[in-house]
Amino acid sequence: MTILLFSLMILLFFINVPIAIALAISASFIFLIQGDVSLIVIMQRMFNSVDSFPLLAIPFFILAGKLMESGGISRRLIHFANVIFGRVNGGLAIVSIAACAFFAAISGSAAATTAAVGSILIPAMVKKGYDKSFSTAIQAAGGTIGVMIPPSVPLVLYGVTAGVSISELFIAGVIPGVLVTLSLMILVYVISLKQGYGGGETFTFKELTKAFFDAILAMLMPVIILGGIYGGIFTPTEAAVVAVVYGLIVGIVIYREIKLKDLPEIFSKSVVMSAVIMFIIAGASVFGYYLTRERVPREMAEFMLGITDNVIIALLIINLLLLIIGTFIETSAAIIIMTPILAPIATALGIDLIHFGIIMIVNLAIGFITPPVGVNLFVASNISGTKIEHVIRAIIPFIIVMIISLLVISFLPALSLLMLNR
Repeated sequence: MTILLFSLMILLFFINVPIAIALAISASFIFLIQGDVSLIVIMQRMFNSVDSFPLLAIPFFILAGKLMESGGISRRLIHFANVIFGRVNGGLAIVSIAACAFFAAISGSAAATTAAVGSILIPAMVKKGYDKSFSTAIQAAGGTIGVMIPPSVPLVLYGVTAGVSISELFIAGVIPGVLVTLSLMILVYVISLKQGYGGGETFTFKELTKAFFDAILAMLMPVIILGGIYGGIFTPTEAAVVAVVYGLIVGIVIYREIKLKDLPEIFSKSVVMSAVIMFIIAGASVFGYYLTRERVPREMAEFMLGITDNVIIALLIINLLLLIIGTFIETSAAIIIMTPILAPIATALGIDLIHFGIIMIVNLAIGFITPPVGVNLFVASNISGTKIEHVIRAIIPFIIVMIISLLVISFLPALSLLMLNR
């Protein structure tokens, strides 16, 4: 029955059935064949899966990101980064990665980061003589930082699914996120140096000071969120609400770039994005319910440990599996499906579940830039008007560098656990 379940799910994916519906239908079909679970129970499972206080953080962080995106934050962050890196070879390319890191600490979404920063910087890079495919690939890769540096919607999902502290996950994601950011910066600098892209822009100390103070309110948001969580002032869910209030004040009162007439559109876009994620969670909960009933996670753990009890080999196998899954399955669904299966294996191997969560998120972040599901590829290519096949060729060096960073994060748990004093 389990083989039939996965076969039906894959078939539904291939005929372009929406992910949430494919997950719910495939599991419900198996339950109906077995005849021991009613449709009422299935509906109750779907409702209960989204009736969770920690999950409230998702719509609020999405709304906070939309408010900051519409309030002129991305433009100020980009200008500040350009003042710092503009004189370096590949300055705009490095600015793109840096701006993504700044915006990631606000939005928590890879696609939102790609769109917000890419809409400004891709045309700017092309105007400065950068290859269009390279510019698009930079932005697609930079957008992946959106799910690594907290606050991160996927980290919230993993925390709820694995039953671990979201606060600790946020703190653990900081150093790995910075590592990936620096590795991408080094890559774009080397390529730009080789191709002769950019550099030469100079800015005065006065301009640097002005750019800093223009962007400081944006940079304060992650400080407030992480500082409040780490200091025990509020929970991640409460932090998301604080972020929304902060975004409203900055966008409407201070920067005055958000008008009251703009709020309905901002709210509606946030509702749609939140509803999509919640629907996926509900559909995946039915799928996960079947796996739990049939003891699939325990059997998978026993099977894996039967192959090897070597942590290094097991981590390599898990990373390869997650990279493949991230290529074909949307991130939210992948987290909800795979966490109950892989978390027991990680526990049996002695891997800290906080560290394992970071490994999973970095793996799935790479899926944002790998076809056929690579969301960031499509978002960035739509912005630049570049054919997707050209972007895929240009993105290959970025995928390689991110996989190297993934391996470093996987085999050096201190990078994730250092700030937690573990």
